Amino acid sequence: MLDGHLLLGWLSFTVIVYLLNLPGPTAAYFGLTGNEPLSILPLNSLPEENMGRAHYKLCDRLKLEKKQRRMCRRDPGVAETLREAITMSALECQYQFRFERWNCTLEGRHRANILKRGFKETAFLYAISSAGLTHAMAKACSAGRMERCTCDEAPDLENRKAWQWGGCGDNLKYANKFVKDFLGKRSNKDLRARVDMHNTNVGMKVIKAGVETTCKCHGVSGSCTVQTCWRQLLPFHEIGKQLKQRYETSVKVGSSTNEQPQPQPLPGLNDQIPRTMDLLHIEDSPSFCRPSKYSSGTAARKCYKDKNCEAICCGRGHNTQSREVTRPCQCQVRWCCYVECKQCTQREEVYTCKG
Repeated sequence: MLDGHLLLGWLSFTVIVYLLNLPGPTAAYFGLTGNEPLSILPLNSLPEENMGRAHYKLCDRLKLEKKQRRMCRRDPGVAETLREAITMSALECQYQFRFERWNCTLEGRHRANILKRGFKETAFLYAISSAGLTHAMAKACSAGRMERCTCDEAPDLENRKAWQWGGCGDNLKYANKFVKDFLGKRSNKDLRARVDMHNTNVGMKVIKAGVETTCKCHGVSGSCTVQTCWRQLLPFHEIGKQLKQRYETSVKVGSSTNEQPQPQPLPGLNDQIPRTMDLLHIEDSPSFCRPSKYSSGTAARKCYKDKNCEAICCGRGHNTQSREVTRPCQCQVRWCCYVECKQCTQREEVYTCKG
C-alpha cells in the first residue's frame, strides 16, 4: 500500500513538462492545465556551458506565453521553480487518485479532453496547479534560489534575526503576488471561465490557510531568552490531501447537457452562493470505466482486493495472479554506519480488473 513516504520518493524523479497555453489573449494557463502532452526528460538535459543563460532555454522549452516568458527570464530561479511546481503538482495528483477510476493520467489526449469540460477532475487540476506554483515559489524564496525575493517579510517577525538563527520564513506574500501576475486575468463573461478562476484561487487559498508559525528559543542552558519565529507552509502532500477532500465535496453550479457547454452566468445574488473554499464544477463526470476520450478505462488496472477492486473494476470482477517476490527483511543496523538485511522470498497475489 502506498503512503506519504512513497510520494517523497517520487519527488526525486526527474520530470519536466512541456506546456502549451490554451487559446485566448486574456487566458494564461500553466501547470497541469496546459493542453500539450507531458514529456519526461532528465533535469540535466541542458548543456553545462553558458549556464548563466541556461534558464532562458528552459523558459522557452516550457512554451509560456509572452508575459510569462518575460517573467521567467528576468530571474534565473524562476525557470527551475516553474519546473518544480509542475513536477510536484503532477506527482501529487497521481498519488491522491491512485485508488480511483480516474488515476490522474496526464499523458496523451485524455487530459486535454478533460480540460475542455467542466468536470470535478478539471476543478482539481486547476486547484493543484495553482497550489503547486504558489508552494514552490514561496519555498524557493526562503531557500535563497530567487534574486527578487528572500525570506518572509511579515511585519510582525524580525526577519534579519530569523535569518541569523536559521529561521527563514516561506515567502507566501511574494508567491501569491507572483502567481496572480503570472497567470494574469481571465475573461469572466461566462460560467466556465469564472469557475476555472475560482478553482485556481481555491488552490492558492488552501496554501494560505495552511501557514503555520514555527518558533525556536535561544538562550543559556536552554532558556528562552530570545525567541525567533517564522512562518512555514505545510508539506505539499498535506495540501494535496485537502484538495482531494474538496474534490470529493465539489459543488455543481449551472447545468449542461451538450457536448460543449454553452456559456451561462454564475448564480445571481438571490441564488445560493457556494462557500469560498469549495471546488466548483458544472458537469457530471463520466464513469471512467471504459475507454473513451477522457480515459483509457480500468481494464487491467491493478487494484487492492479488500480496498478498491469492486469500485475500480466497475462490477466486471478481477483476475488474481500469484507471483514470487524477493524483498529485504530482518534488517539490522551494524556499527558504524550501514544497514544489513537478509533477502526473503514470499508469494503474493496481484489483482487486476477484468476487461
